[in-house]
Amino acid sequence: MPGSALRVVLAEDGYLVREGVRRVLEASGEVEVVAAVGNTEELLDAVRRLSPDAVVTDIRMPPTFDMEGIRAAHVIRSEWPDVAVVVLSQYADAAYAVDLLGRGAAGLGYLLKDRVGDYETLIDALRATVAGRSVIDADMVETLVARRQRAEASRIARLTPRELDVLRAMAEGGTNTAIAQALHLSASAIEKHIGSIFDKLGIPPEPLVHRRVAAVVTYLRYGAPIKWPPQPDPNTAPGR
Repeated sequence: MPGSALRVVLAEDGYLVREGVRRVLEASGEVEVVAAVGNTEELLDAVRRLSPDAVVTDIRMPPTFDMEGIRAAHVIRSEWPDVAVVVLSQYADAAYAVDLLGRGAAGLGYLLKDRVGDYETLIDALRATVAGRSVIDADMVETLVARRQRAEASRIARLTPRELDVLRAMAEGGTNTAIAQALHLSASAIEKHIGSIFDKLGIPPEPLVHRRVAAVVTYLRYGAPIKWPPQPDPNTAPGR
């Protein structure tokens, strides 16, 4: 029922942290902590018995202190899809967020433990995930965006000078014929360069126009300024 208290199971192996999070949640007046447990076995048992609205779990718990919270989140979302899960972590590690959200983000949240003191952020995350949305910490968003940018920039750096010439011309809207004429290359050579560009930028086979757009967008984000018409390479013979 809208506005009613959320029934939450809390999982955290550290007693002091667990009690601190419990108090933060219950002090809000919007959450009833129906169980507070210290490992994933107890967590899954509590979810099975109590059918909570949501789970708040630490990312690392016994026995391996690796990614038990994420593994439990996947089990919960698979077996009890109506139960939302918010994972708390002290690590701003993009790999954890990708592992959590990579199989489907609905009903899942990833927050840094620094946010626990701000109960409104935690409550908002619980409300959003219970409603079927996903939540990711703002710091993690910045980390993921930065990682994506580095990856795309590194792909641009793998292009040869001639492939960059072709990509610049594509960004300017040049057709294969126009690019071939400007670079004094054959149409087949241009097609070969474009295929190599797609491969190096990691753009999978799709209708050609979509791949061209994706390549151009990547270039405009991370490439050099557009120069048109491109200058022919004096070391490349016409038609080669």
